[in-house]
Amino acid sequence: MTDSSTFPDPTYRDTVLAPLFEGVKTHFAGHMAAINRAHLVMLTETGILGATESGRIAGALRDIEAETDLETLSYTGEHEDYFFYVEAELKRRLGPDLGGMLHTARSRNDMDHTVFKLTLQTRVAAMLEGMTGLAEALIAKAREDRDTAIVAYTHGQPAQPSTFGHYLAAAIEVLLSDIARLAREAGALDLCPMGAAAITTSGFPIDRARVAELLGFAAPKQNSYGCIASVDYITGLYSALKLPFLHLGRVIQDMAFWSAFEVGQLHVPNSLVQISSIMPQKRNPVPIEHMRHLASVTVGRCETMLGTMHNTPFTDMNDSEGEVQAAGYDAFASGGRVIALLTAFLPACRIDEGRVRANADAACVTVTELADTLVRVEGLSFRQAHEVAAKTARAVIAEGCTLGAGYGDFAAAFRAETGRDPGLSEEEFAQATSLDGFIARRDRFGGPAPAPMNAALEGYAAGLDGLRADLAAIQTRRRDAETALTTAFTQLTEPA
Repeated sequence: MTDSSTFPDPTYRDTVLAPLFEGVKTHFAGHMAAINRAHLVMLTETGILGATESGRIAGALRDIEAETDLETLSYTGEHEDYFFYVEAELKRRLGPDLGGMLHTARSRNDMDHTVFKLTLQTRVAAMLEGMTGLAEALIAKAREDRDTAIVAYTHGQPAQPSTFGHYLAAAIEVLLSDIARLAREAGALDLCPMGAAAITTSGFPIDRARVAELLGFAAPKQNSYGCIASVDYITGLYSALKLPFLHLGRVIQDMAFWSAFEVGQLHVPNSLVQISSIMPQKRNPVPIEHMRHLASVTVGRCETMLGTMHNTPFTDMNDSEGEVQAAGYDAFASGGRVIALLTAFLPACRIDEGRVRANADAACVTVTELADTLVRVEGLSFRQAHEVAAKTARAVIAEGCTLGAGYGDFAAAFRAETGRDPGLSEEEFAQATSLDGFIARRDRFGGPAPAPMNAALEGYAAGLDGLRADLAAIQTRRRDAETALTTAFTQLTEPA
């Protein structure tokens, strides 16, 4: 049976090849040019190509890059993809033999994964910069509100007093862990696949370390099969990228709850509030909802990347390549919007201390300290003290008065439980049930009192400085490599 069809099939062209071509133009063309340059420098330095040959190829590459208008370039089907378009241009300018020499000792397999890693490096660096900026803003806000009282909630109910600084410090700890985790997983992006070729490296005397160095990688990835088959740089990275948005989404949800009219302990400024088209009284802190859904969208996009890798063969495959890679970039885009908005939002908000104190009084959130005080001062067991405190709270709530004004109810509860009058004076009772006294008493390691908070914030700031120094060192190495590659490539085009 004779097959008279020609490549590409029109439907395949329109549904797969053309979109892939556009994806390369948008995301990968610049990194592909860098790989061409680095590979050519290495082929020259190892003697695989002669200086004259390399000089001509370098000049042609330079001219192709300068003369190709990516924005107007469209897929025609004449060449399978952008790689073959560049190779065809080399052959047109240099002849088929010399034009094909650049591809010595490499494959689209190792090129593709190197391109993907280079592109992800840029996005991860931007995300980490945004996340460290958020951490810095939260540390500053926590310092500012170190002593600003809030009502902390458990199970959706008022629980105990704390401070806004203490609450933010908890979020900062998680964020710093998330930054460190993402940076650690991004380490897989710093191992270069170039030189693996199709699967098993090459019989030519290539220098894999030199290509890795010129492209700004820390080192070559060792196992050549793994260079083209391992997708842990994808699965590990998107697993780590997912978690900050899962975690920040919980904080964002608290902001929605705290800003609700019935709670009202978080005041969102007018600049971040939208009005109702029909209800004049409404103040809608809509940015909270946008942050919440964008965080969830980001988590979902990361899950999509992980699910796409599930049950794929351990080999080179399109399931981990162009279109899939580009789909993952949407997670960076939506996640970056969350980080930027949250960095502006939280520092702009303030705690409504009047509402905090009203809610604290109404819900008797300081009564745990009354129980603790009875153990220390009256010598009761904590279970006895808990019962006295519980009866006191129930009584004052029923009467609609504040806990601090409930000494009479306390004394009655104490007598009913112990059969004697309390030794705790009315002044001592007021101190034990005060909001400020409660917080000041919590001066243990990790508590909300000023001393442990000061120590914690200093530690977070130092940890953030360390993370930033590590990230800066990586970026410096990559910039230096870019300069070195430009110099080495330019020298190929200059006559000896």
